[in-house]
Amino acid sequence: MSNQRNALRRSSRDRIIAGVCGGLGEFFGISPIWFRLGFIIAAIPGGVPGIGLYLLLWLIIPAGI
Repeated sequence: MSNQRNALRRSSRDRIIAGVCGGLGEFFGISPIWFRLGFIIAAIPGGVPGIGLYLLLWLIIPAGI
């Protein structure tokens, strides 16, 4: 049995905006809804923490195939 994990990529099939949360969900093996909820909660105090982190991850994480 292999313990190798897939590379972190933005999801090409489970996406709402850029596929960041879908890719994180696939990478960690949990529902992307939890990541979406986390970004929404982080965006509540002025927007910068959640939106800024999402945009940064959008730039850093390569697109899925």
